[in-house]
Order: sequence, then C-alpha cells, then structure tokens
Amino acid sequence: MFDVFQNVLAEVQKELSEMAFKTWFKNVTLVELDKEAKTATIGVPNVFLIKTLEDKYSGMLLEAFKHNNIELEHLDFVIKSSKNTKVKAREVRGEERVKSTREIVEHAQPLKMVENKATTGLSPQYTLDNFVVGSSNELAAGVAKLIVQNPGDKRFNPFFLYGGPGLGKTHLVQAIGNAIVEKDPSKKVLYVTTNQFYSEFINALMKKRGEDFVKKYRALDVLIVDDIQMIMGKDRSQEEFFNIFNDLHLANKQIIITSDRLPEQIKTLDPRLSSRLRAGGAYDIQFPGFEDRCAILKAKAEFMGQDIEDAAIEYLAENIKTNIRELDGAFQQLMLMVEIKGMSPLELINEGYITSTNTRRPRNVTARTIVEKVAKYYNLTVVEMTGRSRVSNIKTARQVAMYLMSKDLGMSTPKIAPEVGVKDHTTVMNGIKKIERDQKNDLRLRDQVEQIRESL
Repeated sequence: MFDVFQNVLAEVQKELSEMAFKTWFKNVTLVELDKEAKTATIGVPNVFLIKTLEDKYSGMLLEAFKHNNIELEHLDFVIKSSKNTKVKAREVRGEERVKSTREIVEHAQPLKMVENKATTGLSPQYTLDNFVVGSSNELAAGVAKLIVQNPGDKRFNPFFLYGGPGLGKTHLVQAIGNAIVEKDPSKKVLYVTTNQFYSEFINALMKKRGEDFVKKYRALDVLIVDDIQMIMGKDRSQEEFFNIFNDLHLANKQIIITSDRLPEQIKTLDPRLSSRLRAGGAYDIQFPGFEDRCAILKAKAEFMGQDIEDAAIEYLAENIKTNIRELDGAFQQLMLMVEIKGMSPLELINEGYITSTNTRRPRNVTARTIVEKVAKYYNLTVVEMTGRSRVSNIKTARQVAMYLMSKDLGMSTPKIAPEVGVKDHTTVMNGIKKIERDQKNDLRLRDQVEQIRESL
C-alpha cells in the first residue's frame, strides 16, 4: 500500500517544479487506503497545508492513484501530530475536484514563478483571496485589484501604502505581486525590503558590479519595496533608488511602496523622491474594528480547516486590540492548545487556558491609570488635564486619554466623560474620532499614542 503511494508521489513530482513539490508534498504520507470505500486518508504535518492540497492538488492526487490502478472517490486529509495521532480530518470528494491531471497542472503552472522565492522574493502564502477586506483597508484593497488588472496604470503608479506595523501592508503588496505573476508569468516581478535593497546596493559597489545592479532593477515590470522609511540617512541608496524609480516610472512599469508613515514624514528623505512617491496617491491601512477582526479570524479558521465557535472568535477580537500580527499569534496559540488539550477553543477559554493577558493591556490598567500616564507624558497635572481648559496641548492630552480608554479598555463614551472632566458624552465621541483621524496623517501624534501605550 505504502509503496503505491510512493509511486503516486513520484507522478505528482513530475508535474510540479522542485520548489512546489518540496513546499506541499515533502512530509505528506498515506495513513490508510480503503479500496472498498474508495477512500484514501492522507496525513499532513500541519493545518496550513490542508486547504492548498484540497483546492489545488487533490485532483492531481486522485488522477495519480488512478494511474496506479486505484480508483478513488474521496480523499481525507488529516493532520498527523508528532505521535502520529489523527487530529482533524476533512473530506474531499473526487467529483468536486478537477478530474484531469493536465487541467490541474495548467492551473498550477502560473504559480511556479510565484513559489520560486529566489526569483521574485514573493511568498506564496500571501494572496488577494486570503486578504480579508474591511472598512479599515477597503480602498487600498480595491486599488490593489485594479493594479493587478492593469499594472502601470498612471492613476495608481506608484502605489504608496502606509500604516502602522502588523496591519497587513506586506500581505497586500505581496498578494498584488503574486496575482500579477499568476495572471501573466512572463512579468518580471521583484519584492524586496528597503534593507535588502540597501545591502544589495552596497555589495554591488564593493564588487564593482553597480552596472549589473542597475540593469537588474531596470528590467523589472513590477518593483515592490517594503518599509521605505528605512532608507532614512542612506543618501547614496536614495540617489540610486531615485534614478531606478524614474526609469521604471517613465517606462510605465508598476512601482509599489510601503511605509509606516507618509513620505513627507520620513526624515532626511530627498524632497524629489518624496514628491514622486505620492504621485499616485497615498493609501492607508488602519487597525480593523471589532467586526473586521471577527471576519479576519473566521477567514483564518476556514483557511486552516479549523472549527471555532463564534463566542471564541468574539473573545479574541474583543481582547486583541494591538495589530493583526498579534491577533494572528493569539489565534495560533489557541489552535495549538486545541491540539494539545483535545478541547474546543471555547472550552479552553472558559477553563482559563487562554486569557486576555495576550492583549496589550495589563489587567491592572484602569481609567485613572490612563489619565495619570497621559498627564505625565504631556507634562500636565491630572487637575489641569481634567479641567475645562481649551488650550491646545491640554485638549489634545484629554482626547488621547479618551481614545485610549475607548480602544484599550473598551469603555463607553458616557463612562469616559466623567473620567476626563467632560459632561457631554458627544464631546468624548468627537474627541475619539479626532485622534483616530489625525493619526492617519500625523506621525508625531501616532508615536505619542504608542509611547503612552507602552508606558501602560
């Protein structure tokens, strides 16, 4: 039985690139073969592989079994733990999958370049399909899809995407690159971080291969540069990037840039480059609201093939108010505990295995603590900050305190009002909205809020 599966894998390997085969089939095993039920149980090492194997390669596997004189109708994918115990199974019906190996290969072919990280720098895990769109990123995601349809469109070239860390900027821009390559494998797409660009440039200078460096970048159809704010203080790199940028832009090649701030807020950035970076507009990604966080967690659970109760999703969404990266980390921790303890996510939460200590806010933080910390940060007394003064810096401090109580403590506006010396809860509501709005364009204010949070 197991020798037959080696033959099946050998057939699959012939149809895929070496990179693709190692990525998806390296540790795949045959657990059980039931010829009467026309079912094979396939073991995979982790939950991340299940959806890809189901959606892209199940038809190929069924066809390969058929070539080895084994007619199957179902594939059950199960996760094999280190002790080789079955954790979770999902059934794949043969009639729901592509019947022909040729069709599967033709469908998968464009992904070969995407999966070749050495060629594009792209990670195949980032796709537009698994990027959850909500009110916090709707405009940026919409523009991303337009870019895929028409790379180099002057309306969105360059595409400048900014926002705080862990909000999905890298996911979205890499997803654009992956989608462009999948649509047209002949496109030369490259994703680099700014630090990678800098290191490559310095290395080229040292080896006197500057011309090769320039030729490589000027030959691209799509250049994606992550964290452009890291170019601060690197004058030679800025100059070279500026020249490459101009050449690509003049040739209508797509340029995609991410940053944690707007170009004009990047210290020491060449004004010429700053101006060009905003030529196609600047689009921001904000931290998602409660409903969007729930949608992200539900999409992740579906992608991983995991069952998770709505109450458990709402618990995580309510308690993780930092960034998507930490939300993802909390979800991964919960799923790991499900496997270890053999309990449902909600049971784990109710039993105290997963607590709100995963959040940014320590348990001892109160409204009074926030008032005191904010007042101290702005060199005010608590009496000054909670008084009736309308002086600009005092008013800003008061609004920051309102914002933190709302976002980090989940307090309602009527409860916040007396804590900051305000009678009307609509004043609190407007103050919170002002801080939310101003942080998009005011890097200094965003840094102040983050520093106060860290002090908590």
